[in-house]
Amino acid sequence: MKVKDYISRTGFDGALLALSPMPLYFAFLGTSGIPSLWRLLLGSIASLSCFICSLTIFKNPKIGKILGAFTAVASLATGFPFVSTDPYAAFLGAIGLISIAFLLFDLKVDAEVDKKDKPGRRLQKAWWAFFTVILITGFVFLLETPLQHSSIYIILSSYLIAQIIFARWALKTGNNIYQLIPLFGILAVVSAINFSSTRNIPGIILVFHLVGLLLLPRDKKILEKKEHWWEILLNHPARIMLTTFLFLCASGSLLLILPFATTAGAISVVDAIFTSVSAVCVTGLIVLDTPREFTFTGQVFIILLIQLGGLGIMSITTVALHKLGRRLSLKQERVLTQMTDTDHKDLVHSLATILKFTFAAEAIGALLLIYLFYGSGDSIHTAVGRGIFTAISAFCNAGFAMQSDSLVSYQTNPYILHIVSTLIIFGGIAPATSLLIPRWISGKSIPIPATIALLTTIILLVSGTVLIFAFEYNGVLSGLSLGDKIQNAWFQSATLRTAGFNSVGMAQITSPTFLIIISFMFIGGSPGGTAGGIKTTTLGVLAMTFWANVTNKDEVIIKNRRIHHSSIFQAVTVIASGFIFWFVAVMMIEITQDIPSRDGLFEATSALGTVGLSTGATGLLDEIGKIIIIITMFVGRIGPITLFMLLSDDKTPPPSKCPDTKISLT
Repeated sequence: MKVKDYISRTGFDGALLALSPMPLYFAFLGTSGIPSLWRLLLGSIASLSCFICSLTIFKNPKIGKILGAFTAVASLATGFPFVSTDPYAAFLGAIGLISIAFLLFDLKVDAEVDKKDKPGRRLQKAWWAFFTVILITGFVFLLETPLQHSSIYIILSSYLIAQIIFARWALKTGNNIYQLIPLFGILAVVSAINFSSTRNIPGIILVFHLVGLLLLPRDKKILEKKEHWWEILLNHPARIMLTTFLFLCASGSLLLILPFATTAGAISVVDAIFTSVSAVCVTGLIVLDTPREFTFTGQVFIILLIQLGGLGIMSITTVALHKLGRRLSLKQERVLTQMTDTDHKDLVHSLATILKFTFAAEAIGALLLIYLFYGSGDSIHTAVGRGIFTAISAFCNAGFAMQSDSLVSYQTNPYILHIVSTLIIFGGIAPATSLLIPRWISGKSIPIPATIALLTTIILLVSGTVLIFAFEYNGVLSGLSLGDKIQNAWFQSATLRTAGFNSVGMAQITSPTFLIIISFMFIGGSPGGTAGGIKTTTLGVLAMTFWANVTNKDEVIIKNRRIHHSSIFQAVTVIASGFIFWFVAVMMIEITQDIPSRDGLFEATSALGTVGLSTGATGLLDEIGKIIIIITMFVGRIGPITLFMLLSDDKTPPPSKCPDTKISLT
């Protein structure tokens, strides 16, 4: 059973009912007395909207979804004065808002279940309501301790709603014990209000909810599933990406917060999360100087996170399971094929080849860099550490460096620049595509997506080099010889779309170069690689579509193959969703951070494209700004379109029988 089917057959509306007092709670956050009138009014409207949403979501899904979306946005607006000053509230609020958006976007309603099995639906509404109240209580405790009276009343309201839902089901059972439980729970809370401190109410509520959950029966007709719960998360490309990256980010945060991971012995939780997400999402933005702030152990943790985040933990796990004699299901193989852009006929062999190519490229790059770092004056131990770290970071397009100034110190060493840029390029176009380059050069046929990715990459590399060389000739490249200017322009062209290394100072670039870098960071790398952005294939498809329209052609043709309209629509969707996330991230940085607009725009674009270049503003971000960049990096790594498809199924739409229409666009 899929996630959306499971939700549609259970008491999701019970959770909404229990949640309905929460928008009003957000109005009281950050205030010691009565909040402003506009917050009270907006919170009340949002609570009413949530309540109506719970009543309509299974009867009129469109109206219910609109009300749910309004409730989410209005709740965030109500609590914004508090959220904009508390990083943890901002983090929780962003996660909640995104989760609600995905859930509403893909929720499918099975109205027949509600008609056929009303007692079962009421039981499930009670289950969802009970769980929701427990989550609400925990959420409120996270945001404020000690609790204010307003918070306690909100928890109490949700508790009473859950008890009413339970009572409605209990009255239909004819079981006296079930009928007495909600009455006993309500009397216990009323007694606590009258005869004890209000601080005891949340504890009493939790106790009675846990008892109620133990006593509530399970309705097997509704909850019966053909899959394990974990298979629901791992049988869809979007869900598997989200799950594995969340797991890696959380694990990395716990490792980096350990005392022996940093030279100071401890770092803040936000800084640990920021560094972990930047490493796993192979971005390279840093709030702590990697060679100075982290011990050798901490640096090992970071490079492991980069490697796992770059390759994908599921690719490594798949090959490992195969070596141990375990096989994946056909559905799991199809999922991994979509994720890694490999040959579905022999998934394990394709993944093993990718891993071998990756480790071989990193090993060769590391050996060459060790030799060059040692020749430039580093000790053998320092050269080995820098060589291995830089090679892995470059191939995975992470941008983390073992030098505080990245590679600025080596801007006159062309060998280091070219080795690092070569690793960046091969990692950015994906190992699977890199393995096809010899066939492509020899004139043999390769898949069309790989052709588009390679051609677009070459055009971007060459045009980026020419433009940076021209605009920065007397700018950040001044003082270098002609050869070094060309080589540094090439290096920056290779790194600015995805990798995050820099051999010149980004803070001093001219305005034309700034616009070029912003555009290239938004484009990113190729599918199947370690880069973020909208991808080179998306740009290539839109460029061909543009040319086909300019030349008055009805179809987009490449190598005697027609690009299907669905691919063009998908390309437009990718760019539109990427722009939406980019615009929101930039606006949030502008609203919350006291930094120049130019720097804020650069940081947000670098994070969304998982590039890692910075004009120096990363260190100026407060905790709210760091949270915004953390979420932007995560969204940029798994892809805006992947987020929108999180709960979607693979399906082929039926051919439309509607007549065509023409819309004027000029």
